[in-house]
Amino acid sequence: MSTPSAPCLAETDFKGTGIHLAVSGTYSTGKSTTTEALSLATGIPRTHAMTSREILVDLVPGKQVQDLNAMELMALGLRRLEERIHNESGGDAFISDGSVIHEWVYGQARLKVGINPGASWALRVVKTVAGLPVKRFYRNYGDAYGVLAKARAQRIYDAYVHLPVEFDMHADGHRPVSEPFRRLSDELLLGTVKELGLPYVIARGSVQERLEQIVDAFQLPLVMDVGEAVAEAMRRVAEATRILEEDDRVHEARRKKGIRQRVRYAMRY
Repeated sequence: MSTPSAPCLAETDFKGTGIHLAVSGTYSTGKSTTTEALSLATGIPRTHAMTSREILVDLVPGKQVQDLNAMELMALGLRRLEERIHNESGGDAFISDGSVIHEWVYGQARLKVGINPGASWALRVVKTVAGLPVKRFYRNYGDAYGVLAKARAQRIYDAYVHLPVEFDMHADGHRPVSEPFRRLSDELLLGTVKELGLPYVIARGSVQERLEQIVDAFQLPLVMDVGEAVAEAMRRVAEATRILEEDDRVHEARRKKGIRQRVRYAMRY
């Protein structure tokens, strides 16, 4: 599908069911519920990468995101990128929960805020000092990653929907995220979407209000009532969360670490 160089929806002829649409948004913006509901309402398949928790139980057993060092975070980001590329490579229409730029943006935000933005001030200072010898490498790596991720986004997506920060962050004990980190990630995501030059809309309000704005903006067909789609999406997302929370491997990763183990994690960048 041809898209204009400027983000102007009025000049773009979207064909509804043929669209490759990416839904952008940082932590606790309702991205998964919105994409699930939009997929149900329009009949367009939803694609996504596994969550960090799902990947970590196999990639780094026994650890939560806040326990990871820089190399492990890099591996996590690459694993999610691999999943996105695989799931979006079929050529058919899709609605993507997130996009290939997301992990890159989170990495860039960590370079600014700290590798573990939800940690205490003292721990963030220790991490910053420990990372000084290798900071330049990760910055250069991030720059190269960004070039590749943005080029792919321009090739694969027709348009973006950005969900701004409007809801309180869900305190689930897993997200190692501070509010400044979340706000910075939101700014970087929207700035990158604008930089890509693809058409985009910013959808605000309740999940139902967002869906109505998106359907109208991109002329999407409806195969289910929007209200029913939202209710079913909320049920599915809640059920998926429940199943994950009951995974014994997730509980093992949450168990309090010993002092020696916590010090070792703190000293590794």
